[in-house]
Amino acid sequence: MRMSGASFAVESDGRLMNALYRTVTSLVLIASLAAATSARSEMAVAYGLGVTSSSLAPLLKTVTPSVVSIAVRRPVTEDEHELRKAPLVPGQDGTQAPTAEGHGSLAVGSGVVIDAAEGFIVTAGHVVDRATTIYVVLADGTLHPATLVGLDAETDVAVVKVRAPGLMAISMGDSDQTEVGDLVLAIGNPFNIGQTVTSGIVSALRRRSFGKLGFEDLIQTDAAINLGSSGGALINLQGQMVGMNAAILNSGDAYSASVGIGFAIPANTVRGIANQLIKYGVATHGELGVAVSLFHTDSDHKPSAAGRSGVVITRVAFGSSAERAGLRVGDLITVFNSLPVRDPVDLQVKTALLRAGDVVELGVVRQGKAFAVLATLDSAGQKPS
Repeated sequence: MRMSGASFAVESDGRLMNALYRTVTSLVLIASLAAATSARSEMAVAYGLGVTSSSLAPLLKTVTPSVVSIAVRRPVTEDEHELRKAPLVPGQDGTQAPTAEGHGSLAVGSGVVIDAAEGFIVTAGHVVDRATTIYVVLADGTLHPATLVGLDAETDVAVVKVRAPGLMAISMGDSDQTEVGDLVLAIGNPFNIGQTVTSGIVSALRRRSFGKLGFEDLIQTDAAINLGSSGGALINLQGQMVGMNAAILNSGDAYSASVGIGFAIPANTVRGIANQLIKYGVATHGELGVAVSLFHTDSDHKPSAAGRSGVVITRVAFGSSAERAGLRVGDLITVFNSLPVRDPVDLQVKTALLRAGDVVELGVVRQGKAFAVLATLDSAGQKPS
């Protein structure tokens, strides 16, 4: 009897514990789902522009009209003639390109409207390089001839102009505020199949040495970017353009697809170069004429400049902007036009986005004393002696 009773008690306790476990698990699951729903709701409110937990469609309806397709015709090079043995072969940017003599090759990329009133559209420089004819295809499918305003090969940024009704300009964000982990969407015309939206995150920042760009400070993303996407928009969930799609990791195949490693030119770079191209037709790049290294602590691992960060000047070019401004080897540059200097690449990019002749204000620390210096930038290309 006792054994039976004991057995019954154990079995009853087991069933009771299982029931309690299922109840607690259910409550935890319900609470988790409620918390997740609340978080998504808060996220939707924070992002605005109609973003909901179930769809990005309301956001995209406000942004996609600003992203266009760009078709160009350019001369066929001798190498391209050798490669083209069939009547139709894949074009450089994912299109089908005719091989007939005298007709040139047809390539397709993407672009983004940045000034609706004036018809200015920004795109990747390699999309319109050597173009003899440029057409813009708007989101509504209408085709319009365009003219090249300017192209800067160093940053791979170009601007074209089109006369068309109903253009919608994109909202430009501050790419300096972009962080690894931010959710982003890439919009473009991959392989000329039509406007396409892909999603991902910012995988890394300040990537360099991917391609021929002279002033690289690229945003890496796993949002799919493919041939034909170049010149399209990388946007955040506030509908702001934080980058311009520019490149994918080179796997050795000229027509390779995305492997989840794509690169975009930061919006601040695009904005600065586009403004130069619109105003002057060309972009020039400023230079201080210094070689710098990342600031390090002293041998005791204590900040040798009162906890400041920046770059240390290791060489000053003779007759350069830096020398004329009185900068010396050993000076610590901490600020560039009110913005902190993070490392040598940061200083190079900040300087290169300004024109030769522009005056910049530098925050400098020398022997523990901080002061400001005004320097008139030289043209890029002068090397420290």
